[in-house]
Amino acid sequence: MKWRCTWCGKPHETNDPPCDDCGHNTFEKAVVREGDDEPAVSPAETVDTGTTYVWACPNCDREHVKNNPPCSRCGNPDLEKTEQTYDDVARDLETPSWLEVARPYAPVFAVFAVVAALFATGIIPLSIIPGIGAPSPPDAPGEGTNAAGIDLEVTEREVHERLEADRAADESRTYDDGLGAYAEYMNRALVAIEYDDANPERVDVGDFGVDCQRDPIVGQAEPTLTLSDYDDEAALADAVADALQSSNSLGGADRTAEGIDIHVVDESVYVFYAAC
Repeated sequence: MKWRCTWCGKPHETNDPPCDDCGHNTFEKAVVREGDDEPAVSPAETVDTGTTYVWACPNCDREHVKNNPPCSRCGNPDLEKTEQTYDDVARDLETPSWLEVARPYAPVFAVFAVVAALFATGIIPLSIIPGIGAPSPPDAPGEGTNAAGIDLEVTEREVHERLEADRAADESRTYDDGLGAYAEYMNRALVAIEYDDANPERVDVGDFGVDCQRDPIVGQAEPTLTLSDYDDEAALADAVADALQSSNSLGGADRTAEGIDIHVVDESVYVFYAAC
């Protein structure tokens, strides 16, 4: 007499569950046809398999088809026999709605909508974001970034450092990129008016995202410097800083930020200074 697993049909010599293949815990007697080594099982036959058991790890809940510790996931040495159910499979197959997915992000969406509305209505101008909404500098003859091998933008920062080095601690000013962009616009506009009789758009510091609590100090220094007199950025920065300090155009100690632009036309050095 042979036995077979009521779940998968695997034959066994003795009634000694669980099944070697699937771990099912119920066997039934198998009828063997004369001359056959395997039990006769009709492909269309349906069998009531009864309750199916698995061995679950009490530490990580990993299910195993055989009682063959340790746990293949966490290595726990004990497995517990439990009835197999498919509740977890059904739950995993459930698809959440888009509302459930979006709910945790609702506060972010709300803030974004409010900010977008403030920009759309003009309550908050786009110009407060650096580089967005600020007027582009007008075209002007000469060079505003590099001239005769001297990096003019590096020189501008070095001028600020020299001015800072000569100030008292309570008179310190930071370099403001918005003021720097305003200084660049104004410097190029004045050069374009002088050389090309241009008519650039009028602007103020607020168009560059700068919130001055008082009237800004602004002005273009007289072009008394000749670029060929200087070999590098450091030498030119020294001369520009001295010229600004000598002109008494830097304002008093009540200013906390500044911006500088240097533009060169035919070796004449034009400097525009702005402070808030």
